[in-house]
Amino acid sequence: MSMAPRTDTQSPAPHDADSHDLIRVHGARENNLKDVSVEIPKRRLTVFTGVSGSGKSSLVFGTIAAESQRLINETYSAFVQGFMPTLARPEVDVLDGLTTAIIVDQQRMGANVRSTVGTATDANAMLRILFSRLGQPHIGSPQAFSFNVPTVRASGAITVERGARKTEKATFTRVGGMCTRCEGQGTVSDIDLTQLYDDSKSLAEGAFTIPGWKSDSFWTVRVYAESGLVDPDKPINKYTKKELHDFLYKEPVKVKVDGVNLTYEGLIPKIQKSFLSKDREAMQPHIRAFVDRAVTFTVCPECDGTRLSEAARSSRIGEINIADACAMQISDLAEWIRGLDEPSVAPLLAALRHTLDSFVEIGLGYLSLDRSSGTLSGGEAQRVKMIRHLGSSLTDVTYVFDEPTVGLHPHDIQRMNGLLLRLRDKGNTVLVVEHKPETIVIADHVVDLGPGAGTAGGTVCFEGTVEGLRASGTVTGRHFDDRAALKEKVRTSTGALEIRGASAHNLRDVDVDIPLGVLTVITGVAGSGKSSLVHGSIPAGAGVVSIDQGAIRGSRRSNPATYTGLLDPIRKAFAKANGVKPALFSANSEGACPGCNGAGVIYTDLAMMAGVATTCEECEGRRFQASVLDYRLGGRDISEVLSMPVIEAREFFGAGEARTPAAHAILDRLADVGLGYLSLGQPLTTLSGGERQRLKLATHMAEKGGVYVLDEPTTGLHLADVEQLLGLLDRLVDSGKSVIVIEHHQAVMAHADWIIDLGPGAGHDGGRVVFEGTPADLVAARSTLTGEHLAAYVGA
Repeated sequence: MSMAPRTDTQSPAPHDADSHDLIRVHGARENNLKDVSVEIPKRRLTVFTGVSGSGKSSLVFGTIAAESQRLINETYSAFVQGFMPTLARPEVDVLDGLTTAIIVDQQRMGANVRSTVGTATDANAMLRILFSRLGQPHIGSPQAFSFNVPTVRASGAITVERGARKTEKATFTRVGGMCTRCEGQGTVSDIDLTQLYDDSKSLAEGAFTIPGWKSDSFWTVRVYAESGLVDPDKPINKYTKKELHDFLYKEPVKVKVDGVNLTYEGLIPKIQKSFLSKDREAMQPHIRAFVDRAVTFTVCPECDGTRLSEAARSSRIGEINIADACAMQISDLAEWIRGLDEPSVAPLLAALRHTLDSFVEIGLGYLSLDRSSGTLSGGEAQRVKMIRHLGSSLTDVTYVFDEPTVGLHPHDIQRMNGLLLRLRDKGNTVLVVEHKPETIVIADHVVDLGPGAGTAGGTVCFEGTVEGLRASGTVTGRHFDDRAALKEKVRTSTGALEIRGASAHNLRDVDVDIPLGVLTVITGVAGSGKSSLVHGSIPAGAGVVSIDQGAIRGSRRSNPATYTGLLDPIRKAFAKANGVKPALFSANSEGACPGCNGAGVIYTDLAMMAGVATTCEECEGRRFQASVLDYRLGGRDISEVLSMPVIEAREFFGAGEARTPAAHAILDRLADVGLGYLSLGQPLTTLSGGERQRLKLATHMAEKGGVYVLDEPTTGLHLADVEQLLGLLDRLVDSGKSVIVIEHHQAVMAHADWIIDLGPGAGHDGGRVVFEGTPADLVAARSTLTGEHLAAYVGA
């Protein structure tokens, strides 16, 4: 074979397409960023570090990922964009080299009662198809196995528009899998009527004891009193059988009250719609307390909590029905699916096997598909979202992770690191916001933000390799190799909180005494039963103040001053100093600027394009009427006080004319938990996850509980802040409190007085106490995974 002679001996010039190897950010000003400019290498693993509140999330999520998503949304037609969330362009001068961003954040999955791990990952959808094809007896389509689909039957006349019109009689049936008793929720509620009204009183005498139902309330109480269906002057315990039925269970009917047409509905369905259909965590504290008193939830006796109809539970593959399959631990379910050999559904079995194996690979094999998605921790929710990306064939995608090691035992962090590296090695750009040195150390490139938090942060302190970070002298560099030492002397307990026969979730009849008056750390691999032991087994009435990882729900009007109750003493102090009403000093009440209704900005909706927020010209963003700003306290007006950082406000309210002990006490607690840099009026929606949890901790510190339960308080904390957290825990214990901490961070374990280690594995491989004792004993024994990792951490 002859070949043409080659005359070109020089290597070809680089192609223009190969020059786009960087994501370039110039002049980023989102939130607290101060004209940040960085160049991030593509197809590499870049970790963003810095103290909590330094601007990491603002750069990664608020700028890079947000702009990528906005640009992708713009490729759709205006009609489609109208159904999508509108995203504003981030505050940045130049942003190029972007690729498609896939965000895997810590946002908890919706707490909808109908959402489970199976429905959130499509595993349930595949199981339903499998049972509709192979289940015996055959009962119908996949909908017949869905607990969210009710059975529907209809019959009547239909008109067929075909040639000459013809009226035909037709019947229609759609078989669903929903349990009729609990309507697919797995639990039934029983309402305690004595908590709704005092039956010795009449409606006119104010019989209702429901929060917010005052006797003169037009839309609620007067509808009942003036409906004509019941006698408003007769005590409720004297009602006839019909009157009581109409009062409690009447179907919605129109009634006229004072010439206004209103809808009357029985009290029970009214309460169910107005209270029980809402997310409990989103309720105000007094409403939540009422619901807890008035409503008891029990497992549905008809479906035994499976949510499924009897027909759906009767169809089986071998000995297993779909309720059994969903209740299995996912690692066991994967084995059962692997044992099915049916060529007719081979592609379905392969897809289902891949999904279930991904659960196991990512360390969630201990879950079951029927687990409510609202009960997952932030870390578990993040890993569930990762599942759909593990086997993806996409390359040149930007994956954005928010602390993927949250909720992971040190033993599991290596597995997570392997997954991040695998995504990178497929040719993807991986951006990770992280505090744990075990994950920072695998980075190809590090961007360290700081030097402080809030207004003291927002600049790039270091950009380069991990070794360069170690030698950089930044806060992260200086603390990178920090290791907490074991305590030389531990405290002696003053008593014990006894737990006997704990069997919640995977716990195996656990008996344990949690010592009081000391710092106790509950540890173990993810899924070993820590939360089940602490949150599900501590007896009621033990005086426990529980501070979990749940998000703080609030609008853009909510801020640290409103959330902590700090604004109340401040408003009263202003009112007293000026001889006016406290309501004037609320931007949500009488003092609000009429131009923007106290929001400080005016929002203009531009349909499918991003809405525009412009500073209110009338109040210039101060949120209050001009006349309110004439009133002063200690030489400052209310808007100036709300713009103060906590540290400055603590001095302001601590002495002089503005001295307000109630406000000063709250500000002391905020400074204690490391939030001294937050401004009092900063919207809660702009706080990071770590900041929100510490804000909750500061609020709960005022409660009169003898036992504090903290769920992973190091979440979102920088290495430098962990020492401050340990000091806070010590102060709580020294003040006479008992502190129980669920934690994976070795520094907290080393600092404990007592450790209870659960395991040895996750799911049904866990649920037992494998060690009780001091940290020194755990290190010496090295009998558990926790002991091995703690020993390595302290260098023993």
